Amino acid sequence: MFGTTKRRLAALTLVGAALLSACSSNDGGATSPTTAAAGDTAAAADAAPGKDSTAVGFIFVGPKDDFGYNQAAYEGSQALKETFPDLEIITAENVPETDEAARVMEGMIQKGAKIIFATSYGHLDAAKQVAAAHPDVAVVQQGNTITDAVGPNIGTYFGTVYEPVYLAGIVAGKMTKTNKLGYVYAFPIPQTLANINAFQLGAHSVNPEVETITVNTSNWCDPAKQADAAKSLLNQGVDVLTQHQDCQATVVKAAEAAGQLVVGYHADASSLAPKGWLGGSEWNWGPMYADIVKTTLAGDFTGSKYNANYRAGFASGENPFVQSAFGPTVPQEVQDLVTKAKEGFQADKSVFTGPITGQDGTVVVPAGTTLDAAAVDGMNYFVEGVVGNIPKS
Repeated sequence: MFGTTKRRLAALTLVGAALLSACSSNDGGATSPTTAAAGDTAAAADAAPGKDSTAVGFIFVGPKDDFGYNQAAYEGSQALKETFPDLEIITAENVPETDEAARVMEGMIQKGAKIIFATSYGHLDAAKQVAAAHPDVAVVQQGNTITDAVGPNIGTYFGTVYEPVYLAGIVAGKMTKTNKLGYVYAFPIPQTLANINAFQLGAHSVNPEVETITVNTSNWCDPAKQADAAKSLLNQGVDVLTQHQDCQATVVKAAEAAGQLVVGYHADASSLAPKGWLGGSEWNWGPMYADIVKTTLAGDFTGSKYNANYRAGFASGENPFVQSAFGPTVPQEVQDLVTKAKEGFQADKSVFTGPITGQDGTVVVPAGTTLDAAAVDGMNYFVEGVVGNIPKS
């Protein structure tokens, strides 16, 4: 299990005379085995966050048909209908990363939702507010990190996104002819910086001459800004485009229209670039969403891996972020390089193992050192080979 925040409470287990098992708490302390009355144990189980939910709520920061992040999350929410046909699935699109998010979640709770998925990075503050106000509701947030104590009814979850992005970098590094890759991104949050760095590291592993040129849009989905960014990169000689935006259609179409190559992110957009599509990475949220709901309905959310900052990678076999299909122009020898690198990740090799040099020439990861999940979640720099400045605000 990834994440630095330890479990706050353990699942209650009735064994024989009903013992309350010891477990690790968020402050690193441990509790001693305590004898509990069967009635008390049953009452605690009945009060478990989200256990009696009749509905599951999802909020999305953008539209459900954005060919990207929100579409993938929406499709995951709809997959729950098959797994849990008796649960109502409530969804809300275009929910901003403001107090409005809390208001929308409150409305879902009034409709019977005791399990809430807040799916955007900036929804964390609202998720924490709602969880604190409703201890009987399980609130999970997608992609951000809780840095203070984790309450018994909240947690964050995500995939180790930079692993498949590194693999996509290998493809881009082998397929480029100009040795210039272009990366359109929204905000310089650690998750985005880690992806850009992983992409460059993957490309550099097979092509020492390659560089990744970045353009920042300061918006999760602004097609006009994305179009300008793509044009700027193409004018600089970039022949492979990729992006970290919620919606990817604009960048994919721009590459195809220019006769250049493109790497996707968040969802399969190969239909938009039948000639230039190289592959990429995409979300398969259904299994993880289902496991979160199953765990919660069983009354086992508190103390579970989801009651923390959970990150699933290839080594766990649970990474919800997976490779997209290769495009028709990617030769078998390049596909084989990707397969070999992926096998390394499945064996617990890390993208961020030193020596790694930063953009400014300093060593950011010493030889023999591997960044843990907390260090990746706090990444605030570009690695060598990435071109562009990180905005200060």
